[in-house]
Amino acid sequence: MRRNVITAVLYTVVTTVLFGLIYPFVVTGLAQVLFHDKANGQLVYAGGQLVGSRLIGQSFTAPQYFHSRPSEAGNGYDAANSSGSNLGPTNKKLIDRVAGDVAALQVDHPGANVPIDLVTASGSGLDPHITPAAAEFQVARVARERRLSEDAVRRLVAQHTEGRQLGFLGEPRVNVLMLNLDLDQAAPAQR
Repeated sequence: MRRNVITAVLYTVVTTVLFGLIYPFVVTGLAQVLFHDKANGQLVYAGGQLVGSRLIGQSFTAPQYFHSRPSEAGNGYDAANSSGSNLGPTNKKLIDRVAGDVAALQVDHPGANVPIDLVTASGSGLDPHITPAAAEFQVARVARERRLSEDAVRRLVAQHTEGRQLGFLGEPRVNVLMLNLDLDQAAPAQR
């Protein structure tokens, strides 16, 4: 019996050290060396200041910026409170919010179909991307506010349109933060 207890304790200590300490340090070290940017959250700096992450959306509300999709995560894009609203498609609260958002977006585009991702939140509430259709919907407003041609803004959108992963997974998408940062470089916002 004593021999079994000693074996069990030694096995527990060895596996704890091996899989609880050594393995995580090795994997973390390899990630830092081989995938440094991805291992650290794909942080984005502008002018020496941390401005966000390529992986977590942000709220942009000024008219000279492309707007992200709505977020239901905490107070909006709260990574510590990641979630959707969990409201079903027949929920009156969701229907009223979406109808209000559509009406607000149609002020600049009377009668136009509003891309669905501009009025619905993602499941995580943290999605940093919009569809190319959602970006196109906003081109006229951004061009007008930045005093740029719509073609110049469309070229920036095209540069930031990412294709499907591996050519067949997911949908084409535009990272809003990266697009807005390049927009600030191309034509600083009028204040």
